[in-house]
Amino acid sequence: MIHNLSVHEIDITKRSERKRFIKVPWKIYRGDRYWVPPLISERMEFLDPSKNPSFEHIDASFFVAKGFVTSEQFAAPQPGAPPPVGSEQTLGSIAAFVNHRHNEFHNEQVGFFGFFETVNDYEVTEALLQTACDWVRERSMTAIRGPANFTGNDDAYGMLVDGFNARPVVLMTYNPPYYPEMVERFGFDKAMDLWAWYVDMAGLGPNAENLPPKLVRIVEKVRQRSNVHIHKADLKDWDAVVEKFKKVYNSAWELNWGFVPLTDAEMDHLAEGLRQFIDPDVIFIAEIDGEPVGFSLPLPDMCIPLHHMNGRLFPIGWLKFLWYKRQIDWLRIFALGVIKEYRGRGIDALLYYETAKAAIAKGYRHAEMSWILENNDMMNRAIKMFGAEVYRTYRMYEMPL
Repeated sequence: MIHNLSVHEIDITKRSERKRFIKVPWKIYRGDRYWVPPLISERMEFLDPSKNPSFEHIDASFFVAKGFVTSEQFAAPQPGAPPPVGSEQTLGSIAAFVNHRHNEFHNEQVGFFGFFETVNDYEVTEALLQTACDWVRERSMTAIRGPANFTGNDDAYGMLVDGFNARPVVLMTYNPPYYPEMVERFGFDKAMDLWAWYVDMAGLGPNAENLPPKLVRIVEKVRQRSNVHIHKADLKDWDAVVEKFKKVYNSAWELNWGFVPLTDAEMDHLAEGLRQFIDPDVIFIAEIDGEPVGFSLPLPDMCIPLHHMNGRLFPIGWLKFLWYKRQIDWLRIFALGVIKEYRGRGIDALLYYETAKAAIAKGYRHAEMSWILENNDMMNRAIKMFGAEVYRTYRMYEMPL
């Protein structure tokens, strides 16, 4: 049993409070071998309103649930179980926020919840979700959606509803199986499913000779009939690469469900965050007459070294990072898009083709293409052509207020 359960708002602008909020998952996932601890330093910066430009158009409040554990049901070291019986414990966390750019772009009055973590106890879940719903309702929103931390451009969007038997890949989320059961019991329904596709890169052959014949035929035709130029990104001129990314990104995704255009400041912040992890040998830009019309941005799976670091670079975390980084053989296709005016010309096929060949040459044996909206039929058909399969589903939930 849990007694004296309460939910407290914390001041995220205070470093000590922010760190307390960030550390909640370490209590929830104690003993869970699939959870990948994030870098505490990175999370501290991400949730710092003075450093994350998303706070310029997001109003948010952050909460933690606390209570006295008086039952042996939580005494065992299992995922979702706080220690020890008889003392006040942090039992969960949640954020409630309104993204004004989202509501302006989609003409909605919706709020969001995110940074949702909870022990396996419905009373705690109910208290956290009710707090978020009340906060959003007080700001005249007509619905609440989530989980999101904060947008589809960030590292946690949607809740894992299947495929719990492995760790996540870079910038994808993970949660215990009881999370979906809890939020659905509270009254949330599915708003949209986001798919993660698995591609067996090793099965495509050491020289990419097993790439789908249909893809190869399309690529050959595009090269014969089009003036599109595909080349690797030259990271020596980083600012120029970022500018090309900016020209393509908002146009390529603007019609997607839930998408919110990034501001220049957000794009710069995102690019700088990715810079230290990207592999320049697998990033491609498509241009026509010198203007960028598409790009492919895969990310090496940094969750492999992060899994061993417990969220810290020091004193020895950076040594673990360097050691386990050598074992990375997974790649996540983080973004691959073409400006809408140039779709239907096979440019996406060229990007798939060049990315796959380069990834195989670098020794990547596995790839995840994520996340893809369940209703994005064009992209899902193209991915399926690789012999890929949906192996994880992430769900965005919604509830009217």
